[in-house]
Amino acid sequence: MREVIVLGAGMTQFGNSELSQKEMFAQAALEAMEDAQIEARDLEALFIGNVLGGFEEGQINIAPFLAAEIGMPLNAPSTRFEGACASATVAIRHGVLLVASGVYDLVMVGGTERTTIMGTPLATRTFAMGSHSEYERFAGITFPGVFAMAAHLYASKYGIPLDQLKRSMAQTAVKNHHNGTLNPLAHFRKEITVETVLEGPMIADPLQLYDCCPFSDGAAALVIGDAAKFKGHVSNPIQVAGVGQASGGAIYAHKDITRVRAREASSMQAYQQAGVEPGNVDVCELHDCFTIAEIMAIEGLGFFEFGKGSAAVDHGETALDGRIPINPSGGLKAKGHPIGATGAAQTYEIVKQLRGECGKRQVDGAKIGVVDTLGGDFSTVCNLVLRRN
Repeated sequence: MREVIVLGAGMTQFGNSELSQKEMFAQAALEAMEDAQIEARDLEALFIGNVLGGFEEGQINIAPFLAAEIGMPLNAPSTRFEGACASATVAIRHGVLLVASGVYDLVMVGGTERTTIMGTPLATRTFAMGSHSEYERFAGITFPGVFAMAAHLYASKYGIPLDQLKRSMAQTAVKNHHNGTLNPLAHFRKEITVETVLEGPMIADPLQLYDCCPFSDGAAALVIGDAAKFKGHVSNPIQVAGVGQASGGAIYAHKDITRVRAREASSMQAYQQAGVEPGNVDVCELHDCFTIAEIMAIEGLGFFEFGKGSAAVDHGETALDGRIPINPSGGLKAKGHPIGATGAAQTYEIVKQLRGECGKRQVDGAKIGVVDTLGGDFSTVCNLVLRRN
């Protein structure tokens, strides 16, 4: 298969936006094309992540309208991908595979979502549609509920007092909010303390308000292409060295929800394709929808032994100057979570990190980065390994 590179990347401000999904994506896409030094007429296809457009703006079939919005040619197909929160990463993976296989030479990938327009009740209801309709949603299971149960089980399984685990979870939120203050595009740019987290309203015991990521609006886009044809086109191409995707079932089918087996399978695919091991990774953007989710993910991705993730957070090993910096962008927790765009925003951050363009949040000497996006509870996981050429 051919080598695939990222030529350009663009992203909007995350948070509350008055722009439509199409307007946000156009902003990100135009930035990505300028970064890649290409024109819309050069693009051969568009792969876009979008989950709830039908509820947000009454807009389904959004892909062809996005393609037209940015001026792509009529003969360029456009396709929307839906994999809950992993939608954009799934779209990126498909774009990478089609370029790698020789179907296309140059494509755009990304995502867009405008969740805040729905308001909390509708957003909560529609987010829950990413879980199993028969065995989860109508039984009253919510995503906060699932990860709350995972936190209790994690504490019990590894013999960690719940109060101690809660402080580790709180420290995860503190770290990501600190990183968010260094990211001008983040939804939240305010420092918090462990006490801020522990004194917050209870959402689903033991998860409190600051353990949970927000609903956000935003878009992100990337231009990817065949390295042989485009490596000389830009000064700092980033290789997509490996991709992986795996599928889990409903929660009732999981014997141990402290481990996301689909993540372990997906990341292994990506590592093997890239020819790297977890110890080779310099920086990671992962799916911290809840603070316990980040602790579980750093173990599932192979960065720390199972049961040791919370201690790693306590010791600062996931901080910007730690052994493996996690979520330098601020993560979903502070950067924000516009679900259909999240994976593209994670990829944008890793591309910028590997280029050395992240200013005060720059991870020194980053050469290999990982993207990890979880869709639904544990049902869709997609991973990317990127490498600085």
